[in-house]
Amino acid sequence: MRRAPVGDATFPAPLWAWAAVTVVIVVMLAIDLLSHRDNHVIELREALIWSAVWIGAGLLFGLVIWFWRGGEPAVAYYSGYLLEKALSVDNVFVFALLFGYFRVPAAYQHKVLFWGVVGALVFRLAFIIAGAELLQRLAWAGVVLGAFLIWTGWRLAVRGEPDVDPERNRVVRLFRRLVPTEAGYHGDRFTVRAGGRRRATLLLVSLVAIEATDVVFAIDSVAAILAITTNTFLVWTANAFAVLGLRSLYFCLAGLLRHFGYLRYGLAVLLAFAGLKLILAETPVGKLPIWLTFTVVVVTLSVSIGWSAFSARRGRSRAAGGRGEGGKP
Repeated sequence: MRRAPVGDATFPAPLWAWAAVTVVIVVMLAIDLLSHRDNHVIELREALIWSAVWIGAGLLFGLVIWFWRGGEPAVAYYSGYLLEKALSVDNVFVFALLFGYFRVPAAYQHKVLFWGVVGALVFRLAFIIAGAELLQRLAWAGVVLGAFLIWTGWRLAVRGEPDVDPERNRVVRLFRRLVPTEAGYHGDRFTVRAGGRRRATLLLVSLVAIEATDVVFAIDSVAAILAITTNTFLVWTANAFAVLGLRSLYFCLAGLLRHFGYLRYGLAVLLAFAGLKLILAETPVGKLPIWLTFTVVVVTLSVSIGWSAFSARRGRSRAAGGRGEGGKP
């Protein structure tokens, strides 16, 4: 096999690179699990520190790619990482709804998210391998996937967040039908023995609900990153390092989501752009350059986040002015 030149984002990653990344991910997960084995409630300061650790690891790996393979693969990685990080805000919103619905105690939420992330990594790796193979073998797959992303972006912009009612989730309903389930919580245990048989606790049901909804998000995010590059190593590492910080991001943003009201419009634009990029790749226009994709991702996220922050600040100013004119709030 001819070795791809340095700087080519289509380079074949050797087996040792996959093994090294896997070891790093497993070690990071083990450190995180041991650090929270006492099931304490995660406060904002701790969540911010861990978020900085995970984000730093993701950015540092991009530098590793840069020095190892050159600028274009590194830019492709960073583009995918930023896109996945932005899309993960939607996951945070859904997690908050599910935890509220199941009334998951704050001390046990990290454990649910930890195993949810482990499941998400497995599912996304499978989707990445299958999606990349599909795009390489079937020319029309890019058009179909692109149309799906454009439709997903339109749906997000027009309809907002997806319906996450666990009672209407087929996976959760099937799980409850097949697996005997306890009505409440038994500490941080996923299963208990009651009435002479093993039963699932409500904590395990909440984990199943999170895994089921994350599969839907994984399809959108993996398809969007495959529009940037079909290099499975870059797509996988961008996904993995973004998802690793999802738990800390949840505890940082769960109470601040109202300040990102316009972020979904930016995400909708990025999904539609990724879909258009996939479709154009199958036309005489060809693949759009990586630098253009990176620029669109950064500018779109910056504008939507800035727009959200400005609107939230203006809303607070109006509310303060109203209280000042009317006396008591």
